Parts: sequence; C-alpha cells; structure tokens
Amino acid sequence: MIDEIQSLMEQYLQWLKDKTALKQIDKDWVQVTTPHLDRHNDCLQFYIRKEANGFLLSDDGYIIHDLISSGCSLDSEKRKALLKMTLAGFGVQLDGETLILKASAENFALKKHNFLQAMLAVNDLFYLASPYVANLFYEDVVQWLDHSDIRYTPNIKFTGKSGFDHMFDFVIPKSRKQPERILQTLGNPKKNAIEATVFKWTDSRENRAVNSELFVLLNNSETEVAASAIDALRNYDIEPILWTERSQIVERLVA
Repeated sequence: MIDEIQSLMEQYLQWLKDKTALKQIDKDWVQVTTPHLDRHNDCLQFYIRKEANGFLLSDDGYIIHDLISSGCSLDSEKRKALLKMTLAGFGVQLDGETLILKASAENFALKKHNFLQAMLAVNDLFYLASPYVANLFYEDVVQWLDHSDIRYTPNIKFTGKSGFDHMFDFVIPKSRKQPERILQTLGNPKKNAIEATVFKWTDSRENRAVNSELFVLLNNSETEVAASAIDALRNYDIEPILWTERSQIVERLVA
C-alpha cells in the first residue's frame, strides 16, 4: 500500500512540474502559470521578481479583485479578520489588494507552495460569498461546531513527508472514546480542491497518530457534489460529509 501511495505522490509531483509554465513578461517579472484551477476553472497564475535578498512572489491583485468583482464584500471586520488569519497561516501578506510573499533561494520551493496554497484557500474560502449568500461556508461550519458543543482548535499546520506545510481548518483532540479528528471544509468541492486535499492528507498523515481521521465537510447547499469527488476521498480513507448530512457525525465529534 505504501509503495503505491509513494508512486502516486511522485506522479503528482511530476505532473505539477510538467504542467507549470514560465513566461518573461518584462525585464523584472516572470509569470508562472500552474495547473491549479480557480473557481472559474482558469489556471492560477502568479509572478516572481528577483530582489537583492531573494525573490518576491505576487498575485498582482488577482484573487482579491476577483472576489470583489464577484460580489464578495471584504468590508466587514469579521471577513477582514478571516482573510488575515487565512493568509497568516501561510506566511502571506496583503499589500493593498495584492497577495505577496518573500522567499530566498533556499526556501523558494516551500514558499512557492505556501503561496499557491494561500491563493487556493482564499479562493475557496469566499466561494459562496455573493449578493445572494449571507454567510461564508467556513463561518457556517464554525457556528455549527460551536452550537453543537464540539471543541476544536482552528487553523492547524502539519508538516508533510515532502517537507511542505499543510493547513487544516480544525483539529479535535484525541479523547478516551475517539482518536484525533481533523476537519477540512470545502466550500467549492470541485476536482482541483479534492485533489489538493487528498495530496496534503497523504503527505502529512504519516506524521499523525496512526488512527487519526480526516473528515471533509463538502458544501452542497447550492450545487450537488459529484459522486466522483466523494469516491475519490473515500479511496484515500478520507471521510466525506455532505453539509446537509452533518448531523450524522455530531456524536463522533463531540465524544
């Protein structure tokens, strides 16, 4: 089993390399096009500039501008705090409306990974925010956990076998009745988000207790979640939970 998983991870990393394209757009900036897809099914792009002490990574304001143009207001203090907390988990800063991250030659691979994860996390975090939707999916999950008296620690970072850091939304500590339970929310449970979740769990699970469990809360409030997405998670011993069926796991999370 472990050899099969290792082979799949190596294939995934090779796929990332093969599908990443570089383009010199002027004398200072290089455009990087990745195979990761945003909620429009467009490939995520970011930009790199060489500086005296390393490199500057920038999204050129794409993520924030896209949210605003899609009707997601970032004016409320709650949403500003949520955005800041999400970015801080990856070491990414907000310069006006632009995501930025500084890297050295030594830590470039890790920083680039974290930067992409931050772009994907913010893109997914605000997916449901529109003039017709009052709350973010993440906020709904927090309210549900609190209302259900489920104790948790938010925004936990695990280091994977690859050396990359992976953020998970919530961790419920081990109890006498239940093992460690990790919760990940997917407001937009499309193929790209499912693949990223599978990768970060297979990469980091060896550093957790052998019986640790990952639950993925899938938002099906607006659209139906594809059966293939649910099957993909189960194939890697990840438990998918449809948001409309969340009551089924309350006892396992409270214990």
